[in-house]
Formats: sequence, C-alpha cells, structure tokens
Amino acid sequence: MTPRLPEATPTGRETTVRRLPPLRAVRPLTASHPTTASHAATTHPDGGHPHRRAAAPSPWATVQRWWQASLRTRVITTTVLVGLAVAALLGTVIYQQIAGGLVAQSMDTAQRDASQQVALAQEAFDSTDRRDDSGLTQTADDQVQSMAGNSPADGRRVLLLPALGNDRGSIVPPLSVGVTATDLPAALQQAIETDPANQQTVVVPLTLAGQEGPVTSVVVGSRVNVPRAGPYDLMLVYPLVREQETLTLVRQVFYAAAIGLTVLVAGLGWLATRMVTRPVARAAAVSQQLAQGHLDERLPVQGTDELALLATSFNTMADSIQLQIRELRSLSQLQQRFVSDVSHELRTPLTTIRMAGDLLHAYREDFPEPVARSAELLQQELDRFEDLLSELLEISRFDSGAATLERHTEDLVALVRAAADGVSTLAARMSTPVEVRGPEGPLPTLMDGRRISRVLRNLLSNAIEHGDGRPVVVTVAATDEVVAVSVRDHGSGLDQEQQAHVFDRFWRADPARNRTTGGTGLGLAIATEDARVHGGWLQVGSAPHKGTCFRLVLPRHGTYVVAEAPPPVPPPPGAAGGADLDGVVPPVVLALASREETS
Repeated sequence: MTPRLPEATPTGRETTVRRLPPLRAVRPLTASHPTTASHAATTHPDGGHPHRRAAAPSPWATVQRWWQASLRTRVITTTVLVGLAVAALLGTVIYQQIAGGLVAQSMDTAQRDASQQVALAQEAFDSTDRRDDSGLTQTADDQVQSMAGNSPADGRRVLLLPALGNDRGSIVPPLSVGVTATDLPAALQQAIETDPANQQTVVVPLTLAGQEGPVTSVVVGSRVNVPRAGPYDLMLVYPLVREQETLTLVRQVFYAAAIGLTVLVAGLGWLATRMVTRPVARAAAVSQQLAQGHLDERLPVQGTDELALLATSFNTMADSIQLQIRELRSLSQLQQRFVSDVSHELRTPLTTIRMAGDLLHAYREDFPEPVARSAELLQQELDRFEDLLSELLEISRFDSGAATLERHTEDLVALVRAAADGVSTLAARMSTPVEVRGPEGPLPTLMDGRRISRVLRNLLSNAIEHGDGRPVVVTVAATDEVVAVSVRDHGSGLDQEQQAHVFDRFWRADPARNRTTGGTGLGLAIATEDARVHGGWLQVGSAPHKGTCFRLVLPRHGTYVVAEAPPPVPPPPGAAGGADLDGVVPPVVLALASREETS
C-alpha cells in the first residue's frame, strides 16, 4: 500500500564381542596418499586431513535444514505466508477501491465548486466599472483572494495567469494564492488552450506552501475573459489533505489487522499441527523404543478418530512384530543350540574315527592298491570333516554372540608375509606366484592375530585356487588409523550376481569346479565375521575374466571402528573403469567404539 492517492499518471585384552554397538561421534577420515611404503597419509588430531577444514554451511543450507527439521514449522510458516498473501491482496484491492472512491468524490466536488467560482469571477469581471489596468488588477486580486478564502493553507489554492494565446500583453499580471505556475503541470494550460469551453481536471501530487511534502491535489482549470486584458486561465487547486489523512488511517487499520491476522493464523496453525504432530511424535518415540528392543511399548488409544485408528493399527503391527521376533529368536536359539550340540557331540566319534584313520593311513603301503587308495581318501575326508566341524563351531559362536577377541599389538606386514608363506606349498602345486607388497618397516596394529591370519589364509587360498596359475598380489596400505590389505588374483573373476553371494554360507561360484584345497564353503563367511568383530570390513571387487580382489579394511586401534562401508573395490586395471588402487587406503568414516565388554 502507498500513502498517496492514485495519480492520473502512471593393548592386550580379551573381549567378548556380541554385536557392533550403536555408533557415536561419527567423523570422516580420508586417506589421501598411497602408503605401500613408509609414506602414510597423516591425519589431524580430530580425525580429518591437516589441510582440510570443514566448510561453513551456506545460508541456503541452513534455511533448508531449518525448514526440514519440523513439520509444525513448515505448516505454520506456509499457513502464515498464504494468509499474509491473501490478506495483502484483499487489502490492496479494498484500499484501491477506497482511494479511488475518495478521489472520484473529491473530483466531482471540486468541479462543481470550480464552476461556481469561475461563474462568479466572470460576472465580477463583466460588471466592473474600472477598466483601467490598475482597476482590472485590483478586481482580479479581489476575486483571487475571495476564492482562496480565509485559510488558503487548508482550502483552495488559486492561480490566475494569461492564456497561452493571449497576445494583449500582461495588462493584469499573474496572481496567485498558495501556488505558483511552476507547481502546476504545463500540459494543463495547453489542454485549456485546446478546449477553453470546458473544465480541464487533473489529479497530481503538488508541493504546496505550508505542506511538508507533496500533497495529492485536484487541479481544475477554466477559461475566463478579462475586459481589455483578454483570455486568462483560472486554476483552482483543491489539496486532498483530509482524504490523505483518511487513507492513512485506513492503511494503519489494515496494518493492525494484518498483524492480528498473522498472529491468529499462526496460533490456529500451531494448534492444528499440535493436534496432529503430538500423536506422530509419540508414535516416533515408541518406534524408536521398539527399534532399541523394547518390544512391550505401545501407543495410547484415545477416541475413535483417524489418529486413534492409526494408534490401533500401530499397536496391532507391534504385537505382530513382537510375536514374530519371539518366534524367530526361539527358532534361532534352537538352531544355534542344535548346531553347537551336534558339533560337540561329533567330537568324540570323530576322534575315534581319526585315530582309526591315522592308523590305516600309516599302514596303507601294506594294503592292496584299492585299500591303500581308500585309506588316503579316508584321511582327506577326515581332514575336511574336521575343518567343517571347526568352522561350524566358529559360526555357532558368532551366531550366539560368544566369539572372543584376544587383541594384541602385532605387525600386520609380518602377519601377511607369514600367511603367504603358509600357502606356499599350495601355490607351488598350482604354479601360482604370490607377491607381497607393503611397507618395509613394521606396521603395528591392535588385533587378534589368530583371526586375521585365518582371514588372510582363506583369501590367499581362494586366490590361488581360482587364479588359474596367474600371479596373486597381496598389497598392504595404511594410514595412521586405518589399514587395508588387498588380495588380487587374475583368474576367471566373478559377475555381479556372484559377488552378491560370495560371502554367503556354503555358497560356491562353480559347484562343479574341482577343488584342490577341500574347502567347506564357510571360509569367507567366517572371514567376514572376523572382520566385523574387529570393527572393519571385507569387500570384493571383480570382473569376469579379469580377476578378483578381496579388500580387508581394519582400524589400527581399538578406539575406533569403521562406521560405514568403504567405497566399492575398483574393478581390475584391465576392466572398464578399472584402476590400480590396491596401494591406496580408501576413504572411510570412523566412529568411536562402544562395545559391551564381559569378563
């Protein structure tokens, strides 16, 4: 709204690991340099890169987070903005209607009054007996003063000046009260010259004497004839001061109404959203309690409306979930107990069979050829059966949460080289060279050496088994807080579907493939669990006919765990999009470890 009227112009310890706990204090840690030798990426004490500072959030991001943080805020803000827009639109229309009405009324009044004043002035000029210059000037001045009234500051302003076509000279000089010729638009006098028989009216803001600023005024111009002096233009100015005060009052009322409407709409929006968001917030709180294992939590049901129906449905769903979880937990416990009991019960007969088998195997040369061959096969299958039984026991420990870690600070590079030496016989039999790349010096890491050695032996055995006689490369890279061990072969590789199942229990990429190591199908599943209990990750990357790479990422200290999965293992260098990044630690997100420890 405008205040004017419209115008006319526009360390070593044993820990029972149950599950990875809830994480806290998550922060990014980026490995920025390869560390196959002693060049390890350094990290800032707070976990970030020393030369990397967190960028300040942009104002738009701050507003976006604020906007998305609360449904109530969005509803109230949207309601208030829409209400203000509607109120502003209606207020503008009404204000313009009022202003237009006041201007039209003032123009009509001014035109009627001007007609009377012009008629009186013309009559005075026609009836005057003094036709000399001074007499005409005196008569004109009397008429101008009479038309201006006693208070020209609040009433009419008058200007009498020769017409544009007056060629008789200034017999009567220009006369004015409260206004000058320069205050009026020049086009008005030109319009009078064009049509002298009719009034010419214009509404313009004028700077008038006695007023602080421009005042919207109605200016009515008419033609009068002065004896001997010729045609003169009589300008009557009607300041719309009272009308302006009326519009100012109306505008103030509109502003007050807008503020009141805003408060009212915001209050109604807050009340309406509170009625909806309180049950939703309660449902969210109960959902979080259910997610944390408090399965007896339920929503209170009040009334019979839609929210009560939602609470009833939610409670029914929670009852069903609780029942199913209890059933699954019972079945899982039965399964774990069954596997554990069977595995333990098989120990005694297996020991007896092992003793008999060892005896037969020791005297196999005294037997006929078929019997000797059977003794050898029996020995091999007993070895495989023992391995399977040991792995089943290990899997049952993981499932029951009873797996124990015996962490000690050990040299990971030495552990890798020992694992490579441990499979040297298999590598020689398969004609597969094994190369270890890593730092020359020690790489101390807090870990359970037995479990990590088992992981490495498993990965190396798989790589040799499936490497088709091509080289197997083991690469060790590290930063101050993270280590990565990559085992890459150059064999037949895995497709995407096979990669999705490679860590499943008892899964094999090619069941018909002849194996030389007698694997049980549980090695990678156990390796994954060993990595997980260390707070790390075991990942695979492969491409058909290009080879496979398994990458083990572990925290070097017990303070942290790798909170999120590292980026995928890149394809082999020969594949599309592949790159030799085995010597680079992938960027990871670390979190403070918080594990339940029991003695």
